[in-house]
Parts: sequence; C-alpha cells; structure tokens
Amino acid sequence: MPENSNETTKQVNNTVSNRELDATGLYCHEPVMLLHNKIRELRPGEALSLRATDPSTTRDIPKFCLYLGHELLESGKRGGEYFYIIKKKSG
Repeated sequence: MPENSNETTKQVNNTVSNRELDATGLYCHEPVMLLHNKIRELRPGEALSLRATDPSTTRDIPKFCLYLGHELLESGKRGGEYFYIIKKKSG
C-alpha cells in the first residue's frame, strides 16, 4: 500500500484507516517510534493501521495513545501478528 496516498484505505473489521504502518520484525521501542513519526503525517481525525510482531506493543501502543491523546479504535492478534487502528486526535 502506498505510504504517501491519502486516498488509499484499509479496513480492519469495521474501521477504515487512511494509512498503514508495517512494524513486523521490529522490537522494543521501534514500533512506537515509527508510529510517532507516521502519525504526525496524518490530519486530525485520520486513522492509521499498524501491524507488529512484538508482544510488547500490546502494552506500548495503548499507553502511547493514552499519553498523547490519540484514540485506539481497534486492537487484536491474528496468527503471530498484532494489529492496531489508531485515530489521530482532533486539533
């Protein structure tokens, strides 16, 4: 999926995201650092889907959203991958 296209969307369950971030194979703080950089590119209210393989993301991603005011719309696990949909805070 092109990272620079706002028109490209991905649907996970019933939530549509505007961007996708693949953090599979990365560990510890790397998925959160990538998320922090990528979410800056979004407009308020847009959503980003994140895929990761690091189990610590189940702790780190919700805390990231809570601390910075973003909304964690969905999270879960499929096979060996964790997925998240994060909505950028408004204004």
